[in-house]
Amino acid sequence: MPGDGQCPACGLYFEKWAAAQAALAAGEAPPASASRRAAVEPAPWREKLPALLAPKAGLSPAVFHGRCVALLFVAAWGLRLIAMDYRDGEIGGSFMHNILLPIHEAGHVFFMPFGEFMTILGGSFLQVALPLGIGVAFALKNRDNFGSAICLWWVGASLLDLAPYIYDALQPQLILLGGHTGEDGPHDWIYLLGRLSQLQRAHGWGFVTHKLGAIALLAGLAWGAAVLWRQRRQLDDVAT
Repeated sequence: MPGDGQCPACGLYFEKWAAAQAALAAGEAPPASASRRAAVEPAPWREKLPALLAPKAGLSPAVFHGRCVALLFVAAWGLRLIAMDYRDGEIGGSFMHNILLPIHEAGHVFFMPFGEFMTILGGSFLQVALPLGIGVAFALKNRDNFGSAICLWWVGASLLDLAPYIYDALQPQLILLGGHTGEDGPHDWIYLLGRLSQLQRAHGWGFVTHKLGAIALLAGLAWGAAVLWRQRRQLDDVAT
């Protein structure tokens, strides 16, 4: 223990804390400095939660209503994606898959300098990491939590899109970009799960990926709705 009586772990001064407790026992108010020292620090999530839910300042009513329409649109779209059967690759025929496919293929190119394993993993990695990175930029650079919420929705949709590919690795049936199945040509997740000695668990990993995608997508919708709810209250306050 340091010579000044301070706890090295929490920074509490034992003498001041004891004085505060004695004052409380005597029915007196403790010294302000002692009460501050003895106060319990708030949980970090309680400090950060308001910032995560705060709407971007200065948005007009027109932008607010446009965002409400956008949220309803992606909610309906996302629920449709969740309902698709990941075991037969139904999502592969969706418009969302057409958006994600070029990102996936670009990931293979970007990670080529890092070796074979990362080149093959890079496709799946980029289609999840790209919306995640954009979402972080929205929150930290633009202070736009609604944009971050939509990006979290996008992360969920990317995971839903990957689930059939992972599930297919055990018994390849999906027709891949080259017009073949994994039995006849390259298949990212046959290679990746084989290298990780997890190929026999491909169905389980596909199931887990689908559920994580659904959770992320729904969380993005809930986050976006919470941000818009707070902005609606701000607009009401301004109107009154």
